[in-house]
Amino acid sequence: MTNIFREFVQKVGSGNHTGENLTRAQAATATKMMLLGEATPAQIGAFLIAHRIKRPTGEELAGMLDAYDELGPKLQPIVSERPAMVLGIPYDGRTRTAPIIPVTALLLAAAGQPVVMHGGDRLPTKYGLPLIDIWQGLGVDWTALPLAKTQQVFAQTGIGFIYLPQHFPLTTSIWEYRDQLGKRPPLATMELIWCPYAGDAHVIAGFVHPPTEGMFQIALGLRGVTKFTFVKGLEGSCDLPRDRTAIIGLSASVTSQEIERLHLVPRDHGFTTKNVPLGTTEELVADIRDVLAGKPGELMQTALWNGGFYLWRSGICPNMPEALAKAEELLTSGVVAAKLEELQALQ
Repeated sequence: MTNIFREFVQKVGSGNHTGENLTRAQAATATKMMLLGEATPAQIGAFLIAHRIKRPTGEELAGMLDAYDELGPKLQPIVSERPAMVLGIPYDGRTRTAPIIPVTALLLAAAGQPVVMHGGDRLPTKYGLPLIDIWQGLGVDWTALPLAKTQQVFAQTGIGFIYLPQHFPLTTSIWEYRDQLGKRPPLATMELIWCPYAGDAHVIAGFVHPPTEGMFQIALGLRGVTKFTFVKGLEGSCDLPRDRTAIIGLSASVTSQEIERLHLVPRDHGFTTKNVPLGTTEELVADIRDVLAGKPGELMQTALWNGGFYLWRSGICPNMPEALAKAEELLTSGVVAAKLEELQALQ
């Protein structure tokens, strides 16, 4: 088996003139061999850094997703009128701007839109604040829930969280390589569009560099995914920025892989152009609790901006003005706070 993997290293690591991309099937095999420890540590390290330098293709990302689908966990379909929104964010967290995704998830679920998140603990290369820590601060501990219990919580509340150390421990060794190499491997790009949900899904992914969006589009197209939203968001997440125009790619229709370009200007909707900086986790959790209590403030503005967009994108509201009003109503009426209490009670 190690000879097979050596061929993959040679293929991606031969430089600009003689290097080659992997096929979808080869990328799937390489990913499985890394996860299962069938390649040697030297081979895995060489492959990850060579592939990082080469840059992945959409076809290779599709193969990596195939491997994750084969070896990884999936939440099973729940009864819902809408596809579950699967929120893909960088696993290595946030260091500069306050994340709002937990509030967005609670708001969407309170409005009847199922949400699936996935991630782990503080991870390389940034070792930024992960979602799991924010949820714990809010009294929701996803880390100890076996998959069957997570499924139950998801079915009851409309919110699910695939916690990889518990639900997909094969990935742990790859994170160790990330730390030792000091660079994000191609798997870090693939994870943003991974969909650990077996039902009808709407893949939401953040990105930083424009070429990444094209890779996402090709990978999802090869895998038959027709509902997606790509956001040039805060620190590569799917949190919409307030300090600049939000650049967003939307799937045009259920039968097309074309991207419809959307530019959302915060000022046009009455929002000030500033992002909320990230302080301590405790400060962020306190600010989120204020948002859930309906108190005005900068983080409330971020919550409304994001909540409104995703209410519109889900189809719950027909346009942004109505969606922003709906987001404010949900947050100030206590309905979103009640969703958090429902989650806490199921722990």
